[in-house]
Amino acid sequence: MPQSILNDQVASHQTDGTQHHSPFEITEKIEQEAELRIGQYPEDQKRSAVLPLLHIVQSEFGFISPEAIEWVATKLDLEPIKVEEVVTFYPGLRQHAPGKYHIRICRTLSCAMGGSYELMDKICELAGIDRSQTSHHNPIAISPCGTWSVEFAECLASCGTAPVCLVNNDFHEDLPAAKAAELLKDYK
Repeated sequence: MPQSILNDQVASHQTDGTQHHSPFEITEKIEQEAELRIGQYPEDQKRSAVLPLLHIVQSEFGFISPEAIEWVATKLDLEPIKVEEVVTFYPGLRQHAPGKYHIRICRTLSCAMGGSYELMDKICELAGIDRSQTSHHNPIAISPCGTWSVEFAECLASCGTAPVCLVNNDFHEDLPAAKAAELLKDYK
């Protein structure tokens, strides 16, 4: 992919979490799933499959790498910048490898009032995570060992059982900071 100022600002970089994710390599299964998704759109509108293809990639590899952007662009006859625009627009699409266990903690009002910020602080303390370098373009902070990563999420739709979080795709409710050590222990 040609270098650009956009690549310098948003392209995926190696992180401590990279060690827990497979390198980008398209398998027959992924290719078949991609063709199925593309086939759901009229030929002249196949670019509409950009989000489904990005979700396939992120589900399989943990994040959207520059190689994945190039592959999606090629599959949909798009310029790679058009795919990067989608990746950078949606906060649910990760541009950097998360840890083996990625923790998304809800920070909307009910969860914030229920202690989600304290939960984040406690998890970071226990896992040795420094969140000082997180930003809008890279909201994920990773433990030095690459096992744990955290980020705040917007509403996880369980306000009555706040605070809540997702560990990978496992949902956890009623999780005050006092239960953080128990949560991490469950995933070791």
